[in-house]
Amino acid sequence: MGLHHDHDAAHGHHEHHHHAHDHGHHHGHAHAVSNFGRAFLIGITLNLLFVGTEWIFGIMAHSLALLADATHNLGDVFGLALAWGAHVLAQRRPTERFTYGYRGASILTALANAILLLLVAGGLAWEAFHHITAPQPVEGKLVIAVAIVGVLINGITAWLFMSGSKSDLNMRGAYLHMLTDAAVSIAVAVTGAVILFTGWVWLDPLVSLALVALITIGTWSLLRDSLKLALQAVPESIEFRAVHGFLKNLPGVSEVHDLHIWGMSSSENALTAHLIFPGGHPGDAALQKISHDVEEKFGIHHVTIQIELGDSATGCALAPEHVV
Repeated sequence: MGLHHDHDAAHGHHEHHHHAHDHGHHHGHAHAVSNFGRAFLIGITLNLLFVGTEWIFGIMAHSLALLADATHNLGDVFGLALAWGAHVLAQRRPTERFTYGYRGASILTALANAILLLLVAGGLAWEAFHHITAPQPVEGKLVIAVAIVGVLINGITAWLFMSGSKSDLNMRGAYLHMLTDAAVSIAVAVTGAVILFTGWVWLDPLVSLALVALITIGTWSLLRDSLKLALQAVPESIEFRAVHGFLKNLPGVSEVHDLHIWGMSSSENALTAHLIFPGGHPGDAALQKISHDVEEKFGIHHVTIQIELGDSATGCALAPEHVV
């Protein structure tokens, strides 16, 4: 019968690990949270004001490209609000019912964001086809002016989320949204300029279709990655075989089984594994070092290890690869 290093010993090693290693980290994390809270507030406010402006001037200029951009921006306002909500929920303490807290909300939100963007893209494509068959006159100067304002607003908002996008899928969703919006606004401004000089009003819905393709391509990776995390797949940044090899090669370990790696949130990962130590329990200090090394090498923050001695005649029920 193995010694279970899960929520007593594992939790003990986590408490120790957090006291020894994470004291400074918590201060930095709290600072990052407040920064992103401000980023979400600024982003939502700027984009809401811009959506209203685009709708008004889009109607005045008879520009589908502007109206399409406004609709896309409104989708992004909802997306930002969802992402902000998930970011706040991720900071809440665990409860008896939600023992991981609400970290998983960030995965669901990244997934919802991707679906929302694709739905908006479908709506834009429908409108563009309608306008190709019945083109309308377009006020080029007005389109250019509003689109340039859009480039500035979306560029500023994207910059606010740039640092978080590298380590957090939820932040990456917000960052991609804003970056896509900036590209959309540039394309709309160029379209307005071309229409102004050539009178090619059919270019307006045609550019809208091109933007739909851009949005779809840009959103696909976010949809794929967030769907994988929602299904508890090993995060893209972690190589399963490398983690397995590292654990198998630890001093005193003869076998590794029941290894699982998954994302608790869009930025935090967890691992559980059974390690067989035929020579006896390695001690808490060794387990703390294993957890520390796994976090340092692979970016896995929550490590739970069950120690087994391999002295049972039947062996561990979870040892076979097909058993979960």
